[in-house]
Amino acid sequence: MVNRLVLLPHVAQRRYVETNAHGFTRTGASETRTPTDSQRRHHRQSIGEDDAKRGLRGYDGGKKIKGRKRHLLVDTTGLILQVLVHEANIQDYRGGKRLLAPLIEVFPRLKLIWADSGYKKEGFDEWVKATLGWDVEFVEHPWSGLRGVWAPKDAVIDWEKIRPSGFHVLPHRWIVERTFAWLSTWRRLSKDYEVLKSSEEAWIYLAMIRIMLRRLAQTQT
Repeated sequence: MVNRLVLLPHVAQRRYVETNAHGFTRTGASETRTPTDSQRRHHRQSIGEDDAKRGLRGYDGGKKIKGRKRHLLVDTTGLILQVLVHEANIQDYRGGKRLLAPLIEVFPRLKLIWADSGYKKEGFDEWVKATLGWDVEFVEHPWSGLRGVWAPKDAVIDWEKIRPSGFHVLPHRWIVERTFAWLSTWRRLSKDYEVLKSSEEAWIYLAMIRIMLRRLAQTQT
């Protein structure tokens, strides 16, 4: 302790401990800063978080968002079978083909996949049947796309029975939505931080691996 107490004054003189190491003095509320001081960034929170992100991006005209899309193929329990990250300007039915194309003869027991109405264009179901041999069932409300009904003149129409208002859970679709909710709890996946699409796909796989390992550990205890 004696040596440390003696050494501290010398360190303060040589290494500017407890002195102003940046070479400017503070005078109350006003102070002068060097040009390099205004450009310094904190090591935990970068300046300019809203700047344009690097990597390939696209603009989704439907959601009015610029960025990327995460395409998932999951089983009936919500576990991931295939992941694809691509630009947001690629439509779902085209991105779905890119997602499923590498899976030829990978899952021989798979016979049926569920998809939402966004995949009904450009013969997506026919392509899946011809390429992979799987059937595609589109999950949507019975009143989806309904614009009107034929009825006698002056008839009273109960629109609540024909097209109910409010939120209605679709069968099977909540499974993949729950998987997205699992992934959103991971800090690295809460936003699109990655430059490379392959890096983001790797983080998604790592998150799912940890979820599966945690479940296995709980069943064995």
